[in-house]
Amino acid sequence: MNTPTLSESAFPVFRRWPAVHPDRLQIFGAPTPNGVKVSIMLEETGLSYEAHRVDIMAGDQHTEEFLSLNPNGKIPAIVDPHGPEGKPFALWESGAILIYLAEKTGRFLPREPEKRFETLQWLMFQMGGIGPIFGQVGWFHKFGGRDIADKRPLDRYVRESRRLLDVLDARLADRQWIVGGDYTIADMATLGWVENLIGFYEAAELVDFASLRHVPDWLRRGLARPAVQRGLVVAAA
Repeated sequence: MNTPTLSESAFPVFRRWPAVHPDRLQIFGAPTPNGVKVSIMLEETGLSYEAHRVDIMAGDQHTEEFLSLNPNGKIPAIVDPHGPEGKPFALWESGAILIYLAEKTGRFLPREPEKRFETLQWLMFQMGGIGPIFGQVGWFHKFGGRDIADKRPLDRYVRESRRLLDVLDARLADRQWIVGGDYTIADMATLGWVENLIGFYEAAELVDFASLRHVPDWLRRGLARPAVQRGLVVAAA
């Protein structure tokens, strides 16, 4: 396999974050719930990759170089030097990247149509529900929203977070992983958000996490996976 060329003219992002190993998949991210989805997937699949830390607190995601890769200014994003038809390929949006990597490796996304769409259904549940709602709890509980006297927004997002956790808890009542006996990208997408809610956001008591019957065990199983442990700290330095 020829060493690919990841030129700065084709991918201006490399002007700020040079590719030391251009033959490896390049990931641009940070240790956030959305960022670690992709690093966990890369660790689980064993794909060779090079991680670039995007300092979102310093505003790196709004620089010209990063916006050339993702015009939406959000992490994570990737450049795969061995993309479709063997050509370099850039992609952003964490859910899309998970699907891409699953199809690239043939892992963690079932091939059977029913199971495949069931997995994508629960991936979208995280993307459209758990991520945005948990993120609002974090902002109103731990960050700028703490100074807002009106607590109705926080109460609303806490109630909705608990409802989503109840949906997940019921789903896990009779299965080890979200889609049954097989660990999938639906689990990878959701683990970091649940861990972040009760850990970094310090919202376990708010959502009465201890009263859940099945989610805590699922979370422990997921966090015990060596690839998950490695993926959670990628780009943390």
